[in-house]
Amino acid sequence: MDINGAGTGDAAGDASSSATSSGFSQLTASASRSYQHFLDKTTPYLLYRWIAFFFIAVLYVVRVYLVEGFYVISYALGIYILNLLIGFLSPQVDPEFQELSDGPILPTRETDEFRPFVRRLPEFKFWYSITKAFCIAFVLTFFDIFDVPVFWPILLFYWVVLFTLTMRRQIRHMLRYKYLPFSFGKQRYDGKKAASSESEDLLP
Repeated sequence: MDINGAGTGDAAGDASSSATSSGFSQLTASASRSYQHFLDKTTPYLLYRWIAFFFIAVLYVVRVYLVEGFYVISYALGIYILNLLIGFLSPQVDPEFQELSDGPILPTRETDEFRPFVRRLPEFKFWYSITKAFCIAFVLTFFDIFDVPVFWPILLFYWVVLFTLTMRRQIRHMLRYKYLPFSFGKQRYDGKKAASSESEDLLP
């Protein structure tokens, strides 16, 4: 048996396998960079992004309606959307913890310094996550294994109750700490009002 020949063959095989693995890694890295570049380019097009999402959502609803099934997937999708919505409507730092740490809180009066509302889940991540969830759910509807027989009105009732309780708690949190999950731009003051205040200060 030619030991040197066998060793050379093994070395060549290892080199070929390493080259194949390296080429695959480079291909996946290049595809990942291209995909991230595409996402970065879509960031400023808020309206078009949400139009695309609603189109995908309608496709999923029509698909589920036509096949009359996959209600468990729809229920799981609804729970995930509710979780994303809470993150989208919540501030990045909970005001309750800010009060305990004596840190800066959200402005509640006109004289307070303007600070834009910073979400726990930014708008782009919210859009990306919910769009990806609908795409995954749409693909799963083509596999019968995920079509678990269930009485769908019960799932709908559970989701409505959970949505109602969760949003009630979120609204109470907003009212308690007096914030809105939207920023309408920096507050502007009327020049006449400022001038009159200055004149009053100059009067004896």
